[in-house]
Amino acid sequence: MANQLDLEEQEQLDELKHFWNEYGNLITWTLIAVFGAIAAWNGWQYWERTQGAQAALMYDEVERAVQAGDAARVERAFSDMKDKFGGTSYAQQAGLLAAKTFVAKGNTDGAKTALAWVADKASDEGLQAVARLRLSAILLQAKAHDEALKQLAGEFPKEFEGLVADRRGDIYNAQGKKLEAKAEYAKAFKALDERAEYRRLVEVKLSALGVDTQQLAAPAAGAASGGAKP
Repeated sequence: MANQLDLEEQEQLDELKHFWNEYGNLITWTLIAVFGAIAAWNGWQYWERTQGAQAALMYDEVERAVQAGDAARVERAFSDMKDKFGGTSYAQQAGLLAAKTFVAKGNTDGAKTALAWVADKASDEGLQAVARLRLSAILLQAKAHDEALKQLAGEFPKEFEGLVADRRGDIYNAQGKKLEAKAEYAKAFKALDERAEYRRLVEVKLSALGVDTQQLAAPAAGAASGGAKP
């Protein structure tokens, strides 16, 4: 009986050796790849956390410089953030903050540069949209109408559609293109929530161009009541 067990164990051992000889290298390299991927992921997570923490500290520095009204310090801190943490949302938010300070200090070139950088580099569509809208406002004030319109070309998140249409209306109005301005203001009026304060401003612009906003609202109301019918 003992010999029979020894033979069975020997056969199992031989099978295991044969299996390992055939697949051992594949299993070893697979395990190395799996554990290597896990180590790389953990390392990436640690790097991201470290980068985020350092970027947050630098963003605080930008904020302090803004509160102090020190434009030169704002520019230095923001430049450092772009160089070291340009891929983080902190750097992109710092760009919006820096641009606001530059405008207040009369440095429109600095503001345009900061906003253009955010519009180009931000991974968040909302931050991109805000940067493009603010840049278009600066260009409009400088009477660079065609450049301002270029900033409003392309896709925007749905929640920004009303604001973008309103800004286009402002640009067309400044160019003396009243029909185009009316059309864009009408888009903005319809896109903005009727409870929004900003919608009242658009209503004033439309009224100044001789547009009856009640007629604009009427089709929507009619569609709503029509949809309620069985």
